[in-house]
Amino acid sequence: MDPRRRALLAALAAAAFTPAYANTRIMTRPIPGSGEELPLIGIGTWQTFDVRGDPSPLREVLKVFSQAGGRVVDSSPMYGAAESVVGEITASLALRDKLFMASKVWTSGRDEGIRQMENSFRRMRVERMDLMQVHNLVDVATHTETLKDWKAKGRVRYIGITHYTASAYTDVERWVKTGAYEFLQINYSLAERDAERRLLPLAQEKKVAVIANRPFAEGALFGRVKGKPLPPWAAELGIRSWAQYFLKWIVSHPAVNCTIPGTGKAEHIRDNVAAGSGVLPDEAARKRMAEYFSGL
Repeated sequence: MDPRRRALLAALAAAAFTPAYANTRIMTRPIPGSGEELPLIGIGTWQTFDVRGDPSPLREVLKVFSQAGGRVVDSSPMYGAAESVVGEITASLALRDKLFMASKVWTSGRDEGIRQMENSFRRMRVERMDLMQVHNLVDVATHTETLKDWKAKGRVRYIGITHYTASAYTDVERWVKTGAYEFLQINYSLAERDAERRLLPLAQEKKVAVIANRPFAEGALFGRVKGKPLPPWAAELGIRSWAQYFLKWIVSHPAVNCTIPGTGKAEHIRDNVAAGSGVLPDEAARKRMAEYFSGL
């Protein structure tokens, strides 16, 4: 049994909080450039949605996610079958109008980029993509020009750039400063805090929305807290699991619009969306949470 599942089942048994999930509604934060409200908890599809068999468990995941007010579904052509699975499920559940669909372009060359993005539109079954991002800055100058044109024509609503490692932050910062993007997707968690030094303040300055990826540092955070109790004061913040602790800390940063934990399990999505409800830690509470985690 994976560490998160073990910890979550123990918390469920001890605190008996499952019914509280029934009324969970995710809080929102406005996209700086437009004012459109975006729920704080989204869902990523890397690995978890790359399935070739029965997608029924993922149907339940997206159903629960949408019922809680979740909107942001983030995918990429590099995620195997994920885009197609998202498209199939959202079409079968008639969720398209309720979701904020995001994907990426991850190739070199104008024509190849257009071909790849057209494929993403078909696989995700959208006529207009809510957010299209240049993945990991691959041929970013070329694709940015295409996306500006597509935005002007109404094919995409927002454009952005992404990366997942601090080693790329100098280049990321340079592109954010151009003012060409409404979104920045970057790694940010209690295990990877480099973004808060310059990128998050820059995003606020440039009125760029931030999507935080790798919120659990690829599961490393759960390994760190395995067998460790939540602090007693976590309940004051409505935190009932380590996943909620990690996610609530991320989205309480005022520059972050959304974080996108990936999961293929309904019990985990219920846990995740609960992190976006209730109260958010203030700066003092964020510091306390980080110090407690560092001491484990």
